[in-house]
Amino acid sequence: MIRILPLIFGFLLDCLLGDPYMLPHPIRLIGSTIICLEKFYRKLLPHKEFLAGTLLWISVVVFSTGIPLIILLLCYHINKWFGVMVESIFCYYLIAPKCLQQESMKVYHALEQHNIPEARKCLSMIVGRDTDVLDETGIIKATVETVAENTSDGVTAPLFYMIFGGAVLGFLYKAVNTMDSMLGYKNEKYLYFGRFSAKADDVFNFIPSRMTALIMIVSAYLTHFDGKNAYRIWLRDRFNHDSPNSAQTEAVCAGALNVQLGGDAYYFGKLHKKKTIGDDNRKIETVDIEKANRLMYCTAVIMLLFSLLRALPLTI
Repeated sequence: MIRILPLIFGFLLDCLLGDPYMLPHPIRLIGSTIICLEKFYRKLLPHKEFLAGTLLWISVVVFSTGIPLIILLLCYHINKWFGVMVESIFCYYLIAPKCLQQESMKVYHALEQHNIPEARKCLSMIVGRDTDVLDETGIIKATVETVAENTSDGVTAPLFYMIFGGAVLGFLYKAVNTMDSMLGYKNEKYLYFGRFSAKADDVFNFIPSRMTALIMIVSAYLTHFDGKNAYRIWLRDRFNHDSPNSAQTEAVCAGALNVQLGGDAYYFGKLHKKKTIGDDNRKIETVDIEKANRLMYCTAVIMLLFSLLRALPLTI
């Protein structure tokens, strides 16, 4: 049971405190490491971008998991409860449901005040697409999409890995996910350099994204949304995305809220043709951002309860 306590304490800390913006954050440290190593490997292997990107991936994974592993081994050696305390703090840093809610609700509040420029600015902090071309409907859709996608990437997928390997596997996942976020672009700069990072992220998210989608369907019923339609749209549209994983939760969310997500979007000034997800049964509304967050939290709690079931055989 001690193995599961850091997950529970970490989740509760996030619910109470949210992301500690004013404190040093290990994920930002991973990001800084990626930037430094990108410069190093590009200079070391200027004409072998795929190899350079692969070596960067290996280096970041070793750095991101090795340091937490050593710290936790030392802490647990000193005292098991001291180890639980330190690992709880690590777990707190690795999941971000409250941060996701707060950042998306900034968009919500700006729209409620009819401040479209501010809504675009807030949205630009949590999405990679160009936001200056979006109207109110586009802003809402993009916000709901990012809440749905990051329910897996930012909340349940880290929990999934921490259930089986504690904070160390959690750091492994966050390193892989962060490298994809920073390097996994299909443009001239990263097409080859970031390919290994993008493919690795697809592999690491394959099971968590599908598990999250199924849990989210259950959550749709529990939160009094359209669970039956969530399941129908998931079956039909779960692959309507360039990524094999991103549309899993987006499809469930679109079905649960009876709205249409996806569609064309601009990235770095270039239009990208994208399939739609869900049916255009009604016009998406600002309140759907709040609904998506409710769905996200319910899904996260169920995943946390799964960790308790995982611990149950160990206590018998």
